Amino acid sequence: MRNRLVSVLAVIVLVTLAGCGGAISDGATTPNETTGTTPDSPSEPRNELPANSNGTLSVNYINIGQGSSTLIVGPTNETMLIDSGDWSDDGEDVLAYLRKHDIDRIDYLVTTHADADHIGGHEAVIDYFETEGDGVGTVYDPGITSTSQTYQGYLDAIEEHNVTLYETRAGDRIPFEGVETEVLAPPEGYLANGDRNENSIVVRLGFGQSNFVLPGDGATASERFLVDEYGATLNATVLSAGHHGSRSSSGSEFLDVTDPRIAVISSAYDSQYGHPHDEVLKRFSQRTIRTYWTATHGNVQLTSNGSAIAVATQYEAPTAPLELRNGEPMEPNVGDALQKRTVIPVDESAAVPDGGTTDEPTEPTDQEGTLSVVTIHEDASGNDNDNLNDEYLVFENTGDQPLELGGWSVADAADHTYTFPSGVTLDPGARVTLHTGSGTDSSSDLYWDFGRAVWNNGGDTVVVRNDSGTIVLQEEY
Repeated sequence: MRNRLVSVLAVIVLVTLAGCGGAISDGATTPNETTGTTPDSPSEPRNELPANSNGTLSVNYINIGQGSSTLIVGPTNETMLIDSGDWSDDGEDVLAYLRKHDIDRIDYLVTTHADADHIGGHEAVIDYFETEGDGVGTVYDPGITSTSQTYQGYLDAIEEHNVTLYETRAGDRIPFEGVETEVLAPPEGYLANGDRNENSIVVRLGFGQSNFVLPGDGATASERFLVDEYGATLNATVLSAGHHGSRSSSGSEFLDVTDPRIAVISSAYDSQYGHPHDEVLKRFSQRTIRTYWTATHGNVQLTSNGSAIAVATQYEAPTAPLELRNGEPMEPNVGDALQKRTVIPVDESAAVPDGGTTDEPTEPTDQEGTLSVVTIHEDASGNDNDNLNDEYLVFENTGDQPLELGGWSVADAADHTYTFPSGVTLDPGARVTLHTGSGTDSSSDLYWDFGRAVWNNGGDTVVVRNDSGTIVLQEEY
């Protein structure tokens, strides 16, 4: 393998990929200290994606079953493809999605790591764009190799088409035009004795006030490095759940630091690994993170204009983390069009992308009922944090029509957010109490399961948004 890797890279301009010396364990190699440099200027944008022609950032999570592939289209229509799905379909689902969206060039192909469920379509993608499209600009790889035929085919395609390849480390630059793009990991010297998952390339995309963090299969060691290295600056509006929602990723401290409003999980519905794991879904639920799962939502597209994010999915399914498995399993299928589901502002003055409405309070119609907050019990008996179920809000439908609250959200001034589960309906005159603590939901009582007090005793703001992201109730106390 060492000779094969060297012979491949010898024909690629400015390439330095870690050698295969040392004992091989589970397909990984002991890396050396060599690192490459990254290009200084972006390639010319050469793609057309009509939905992204107005200066937005579009992040597309492709439903490819068990695996991961994410297409990013920048404000000047440059493209980045992070991973290409599992080896079992040889990139067919990813290529079908790219063709569906008229992508004719991949400017940046990022290999988070060499596992076959992340590079399964690399060879096919490179071959297709180099022979039938406008090429692949640059490939970024963490430099830890695999002995798999899938990885070998990936290297063969790079050699055959003379594609530039860079070994990539934390601090390297990917010149994605119009997007602040940071490589956060892996560090020099690697983590966890060169474990492939723990040394996934971690990319952070900044666009306006929105940030997307994509950590590959990084787990405990990777997240510890990220928290220690970047601390509070590691904020994320959107987080791709690490390692397909594995319990070893999306740890509590990492979530506290990144503090995402949205999470996206890429895995199969019947994953042989049980992804996403219940522990992760519970951690998401405790933080009221709106969660999308490619296995039930199909392809997921998040479009940011810098101040708000429009969410489009192929299929409607629960977004409350603990209800994800109540959705219907959906096989990969690019034929069903994406439908806009909601708009999530990054801040309170956010404008909505793609011609939607702004996030201003509006009067609900009688046809939808009228939601009012009739009690704000912010000061629980004793210590608030020890008596969370005595901190609560009471809502009433004061209209004359039933009010369906599934997908609606409640937030405080600090943007701690609870999402009503699907199936919650208030008849005219009916009330429901939302407790901060834990319990079993009923028709009269709901439980946030937050873990600490939310409502400030000295004054706060209750903000309720409907399932399209529009503020329908805002009350200060």
